Amino acid sequence: MNIKAIFTILIFSLSLCIIKPSYADDVIVGYRHLADPGTLVYNGRIYLYASNDDDNTSEKNSGYKMKSIVCVSSSDMKNWTDHGVVFEAPRDVAWAGRTWAPAAVARDGKIFLYFGNGGNGIGVATSTSPTGPFKDPIGKKLVETQTPGVLPAPNMWLFDPMTFIDDDGQAYMYFGGNGDSNVRVIKLNKDMISTDGPAISITAPAFFEASWMHKRNGIYYFSYSTNPRAQMRIDYMTSKSPTSGFTYAGIVAAQPPKNNNNNHQGIFEFKGEWYHVYHNRKVAYALGIPTEFKRNLAIEKLNYKADGTIEQVTYTEDGISQVNGLNPYERVEAETMYTQQGVKTEACSNGGLNVTHVKNGDWIKIKGVDFGKKGAKKFSTSIASTGSNNTVELRLGSPTGKIVGKMAVPNTSNGQTWKTVSCKVDGAIGLQDLFITIKGSETPEVNMDWWEFSAK
Repeated sequence: MNIKAIFTILIFSLSLCIIKPSYADDVIVGYRHLADPGTLVYNGRIYLYASNDDDNTSEKNSGYKMKSIVCVSSSDMKNWTDHGVVFEAPRDVAWAGRTWAPAAVARDGKIFLYFGNGGNGIGVATSTSPTGPFKDPIGKKLVETQTPGVLPAPNMWLFDPMTFIDDDGQAYMYFGGNGDSNVRVIKLNKDMISTDGPAISITAPAFFEASWMHKRNGIYYFSYSTNPRAQMRIDYMTSKSPTSGFTYAGIVAAQPPKNNNNNHQGIFEFKGEWYHVYHNRKVAYALGIPTEFKRNLAIEKLNYKADGTIEQVTYTEDGISQVNGLNPYERVEAETMYTQQGVKTEACSNGGLNVTHVKNGDWIKIKGVDFGKKGAKKFSTSIASTGSNNTVELRLGSPTGKIVGKMAVPNTSNGQTWKTVSCKVDGAIGLQDLFITIKGSETPEVNMDWWEFSAK
């Protein structure tokens, strides 16, 4: 997130000349344009909350218009479930027109979602579920320029909140932008929707935006995006206190490849490993559309040296390992996938989302499906279609790999009229990459809500 001036863009463009090309990990939910990831580890899943760049047009001068927040989640770090828009302005927050750079935290059975109203104040929303719906509990900004301690701050961008609950239960929110001395941290009360005392000033070299806090082995790590002169990399400082005593410690990650613009990170621990999630513009580059306002999410491992310092992130093509196989013997939402061709999602009449827009030759890849030693015998799916000559093929390894199941798609007369259909399965054994492929119409006629295998 940022509010750019022309000179800022020019300065950064010049800095790109000295950045070496690199690679990025596989895109997360590549049919959506998402950015500014916030993280929440909750009940065995990692939830990412993102600014929705689909709110921005594809025009070169679109501007940042993001007014909704999208959530995606995973239990294995490879297959991601799209939960769609979980919060939107002004639908869910009457006073705001934007919902930039969300951050989430869980406490006492509730999820608290913080966001920037552009660069003009910070709001909070609550839900009893990590996938919403989220609602505004206070009807106003949680933090604004009039909040004690926010000012004085020259040209302050009042946005990019990150809320952190310390081991002793005290919650802190970090925010600010556009100046070394424009970092702020403020205590939150236990209700998480009110502040406790004035904001405290922190100074960070070349601070631009994207405040983030995490704690490891008693060390507080404050990371942030540097300004264009510092190539918009992610730097960090460390301290033994969450509010003071920070010293510069180095670089978390260089400017991402296929990005060449603003930068934003989330750092989290999941199932014993640390990760660095960020955005780049790889999808927009591949589509050949203007890239500035069309970002996408990506992720890399985060490693530490023995002394607690961070090893600078190495950008890879596919550097994240799947932490566990996906269980196919329980209901799996069709919008859960590793990657895809031709697929989109939409609101489903049964609740949540469904996969849509699929036609002849399109497919969904689910990585590392654990069929077990005995293997699967049956496949069932909830499907809707407006055509009569489509089939679903279950293939292993690739879109043209071994067929282990095949079924005709019934015409249900409407894209939201659902029917559960099944077919026999033969040869789906062990850990496999599964491709659900569509054969038939050259125009989109098939929707899918969920699927499940059976061992009998």
